[in-house]
Parts: sequence; C-alpha cells; structure tokens
Amino acid sequence: MPQDFKRPFPDGVIAPVPEQKALLERMQDEGVRFLRLIFTDILGHNKNVEVPASQFAKALRGEIMFDGSSIEGFARIEESDMLLVPDLKTFAVFPFSEGGQKVARLICDVFNADRTPFAGCPRLTLKRLLARFAKLDLVPVCGPELEFFLFHTDQMGKATTLTHDTGGYFDLSPVDLGEDARRDIVDALEAMDFEIEAAHHEVAPGQHEIDFKYAEALETADRVTTFRMVVKKVALDYGLHATFMPKPLAGVNGSGMHTHQSLLRMEDGEPRNIFFDAEAENQLSEEMLHYIGGLLRHARSFVAITNPLVNSYKRLVPGYEAPTNVAWSDHNRSPLIRVPARRRAGTRCEVRVPDPACNPYLAFAVMLAAGLDGMEKRLDPGPPVNRNVFGMTEREKDDMGITQLPRDLWEAVEELERDEVMAAALGDHIFTHFIAAKRAVWREYSAQVGSWELDRYLGAY
Repeated sequence: MPQDFKRPFPDGVIAPVPEQKALLERMQDEGVRFLRLIFTDILGHNKNVEVPASQFAKALRGEIMFDGSSIEGFARIEESDMLLVPDLKTFAVFPFSEGGQKVARLICDVFNADRTPFAGCPRLTLKRLLARFAKLDLVPVCGPELEFFLFHTDQMGKATTLTHDTGGYFDLSPVDLGEDARRDIVDALEAMDFEIEAAHHEVAPGQHEIDFKYAEALETADRVTTFRMVVKKVALDYGLHATFMPKPLAGVNGSGMHTHQSLLRMEDGEPRNIFFDAEAENQLSEEMLHYIGGLLRHARSFVAITNPLVNSYKRLVPGYEAPTNVAWSDHNRSPLIRVPARRRAGTRCEVRVPDPACNPYLAFAVMLAAGLDGMEKRLDPGPPVNRNVFGMTEREKDDMGITQLPRDLWEAVEELERDEVMAAALGDHIFTHFIAAKRAVWREYSAQVGSWELDRYLGAY
C-alpha cells in the first residue's frame, strides 16, 4: 500500500464521525444486510461495489477500493486502485428485497489511492462546476423529465421492440397496459424519498414518463441515476424491459430528457429565483437572457454530452417533436429552449434537447457551464422565436440566425472538441477520454451494413 495512503481527504469530503455512527446505527436498526456503493463511469453507466454489514464502517470512512482499470475511461492498469467515498446524504434502502436480504445504497465520489480527487469522476466534475456558482452565491436547480419505453422480452429474457400496449399521450387503461408497472415504479421511487409529480403514458406506444420534483443540480443528477435503476428493476419484475435508448423505434417519437433550469440566490434567508424580474419585458431577467444566450452559443457542442449515442441523432430529426434547430422561445415547444409560462419562483428555461441515455452529471455540468459563460460574457440570445420552427424554410431560419444542431454523433464530437468552455467544464481527463470513446463508437458504426441498406441497394445494384 502506498506510503501516503493515510493522508486525510480534503476537508468536507468524509462525513464527520458522529454522522457515520448515526448511519451505522440506522442500518443496524433497519436490518440492512448489504450496502451498495454506487458510482457512474464516464458514459453514465451505473457501477457498484457491494459490501456486507461487517464492512459498513470501513465503507463510511471511504476505505473501500476497486479496480479502476476495468471501468470505461477511468485509469490505466498501473494506476488502477481507486477509492469510493460515499455521500451520506444519499443513503436509501431499496424498497425491494434481494435474495430475501435488505439492501441499501450510497452514491459515491471516486478518489485516487492517494486520496486525491480522481479527474475522471463525473460526480466530482459536476461538483467542481457547482463550486463556481457557489462563489457567486448561486444555486443551480434542475428538473428533468425522463421518458422511457417498456418492451416485452422473449422466452430467453432478451429485450424485444414489441410494445405492451397501443396507447398514446395520457391514455388510460385498458389501452395503457403499462399502468400497473408505472404505479409500482412510482411506489418504489417514493419509498426512496422521491417526490413524484406526475406519471403518464407518452405519445408513442409503449412510451412512458414519470416526473419527479426539481432540486439542486447534484441531488437531481443522483436521482436520475437512481430513477433509471429502479425503472429497469420494476419493469423486469413484470417481465418487461425498460429502455432509455433515445430512438428504439422508427416512425414514432423518441425519448427525451427535457431539463428545466433556474438559478437561486439566498436573500434575507429566503431563496430568490434570479431568472424572474417583475419589471422586465415578459418578466425575464437579464441574467436569464444571458444564461439562455450561453446555452445557445454552446448547444452545438454540448449535445455530444447531452445526446451521447449514435442513436441519439435519430431522435433529433424533423417531424417527431424533438428540437433540430438552435433557437429559443418564450412559449412554443419547437425550438431547442422553451420558457414555460410560470413566473416568480417558477421562472425557468426548459432545454429540450437532452435524452435519457446521457450521463446526468456531465450533462448538467456542460449545460450549466454554457449558461454561466453566457452570464459572464453577457451573451445576447436574440429575440424569441415564437413561430413553429419546424414549419420555417431554410432561408427564413438563415435570416433569423437560426442554426441547425449536429446531424450525427461525429459532427457533435467535432463541435465539442473545438469548444474551450466545454473542455474546461469537463476537465482534460473526461474531455479526452469521452471524445476518444465516441470516435471509436462512430468508426464501428460506420463500418456496419444495416437492413435499410440491404433493402434499398442489394436488389437495385
């Protein structure tokens, strides 16, 4: 073990001993047998190390190690030992037993073996960005809307694209056969302290949405990772496969993760939404307009993070409600950014481009970094586009300065690589490894021969 392994963590990283003891007592009282220490890789996949009750105290001290060389984009073999440092505020007991045993979880940050922060940890990346807002006495708040599909599995348990219903937007049973599964998902989430605001069928057959209450950005990102895990687990109990793939079916709407954003500042002990200005036009503050300006300036770059799959760009095509152009509106839903009608505490912008396959820590980080850059540089978003962008001609869009989002992952990665603000927000490690991973995926995809090509060309040529 390295000589400097016992160096203390940075102040505030490890919870105070009394809090550790209180949590240990709580786990004992609740009969928790196993503890999952959860973290995400750069691509947003949930990973975990599970420890038995005998190791709980060690886990709370941040002394559980794992092999980082086996995780996408983490570390080389010669520097692979890494530590999991839990955030005690994220403790929750899973509402379903596993093998008859009660299991709990803690979400962790990843540190190097010498107890320095690991540059490739997505959660720490978001924390670093949030620290920049904290210096301005600002707290970013995010509220995502995650859509997903429920599909049948075959006799071997493999996912198919056969839907369980023929429902549409807000349909009720008996058309919506996923209603029971949705209710059990809501029950499970509420047992883990989610405040669920709505659950309904979405536009496409087999497509669903469950909305939970907005919160500070880090807490919300933690909840997104938990949400996806719980949805998949409950769906499996029903013999269904839940997928957050953006566009699993051609000819119908894909799944998005519209993300509502606002900024709070404490004044006289109360949080004030700085996006609201009662005296301004449409009651939108200058800070909000500059924030939107930053989002528009960097949208073509950050979509590589918010829409990270080859498949993501098959959702971002005309005709299926997802945005394809870089513009904003103060009411209609066709542009990239929409400002909902609510004002005062509810004043916010809704970024409609992200999809639910993204790494939420990195997605929030790049969107917030773009907005912050807009505020710092006082970027002008231009006038709102209150026409249906989908119905405008290319010349009309050119005249209004409306550009198009990247058409595929390769173009998005090219845009990301040129953006210094995004590079700084992600840090060299994640920036470099993410781009390398996505280019490798694109090269693999480009070498494939799909059924569309065979159907169109095999007989004709």
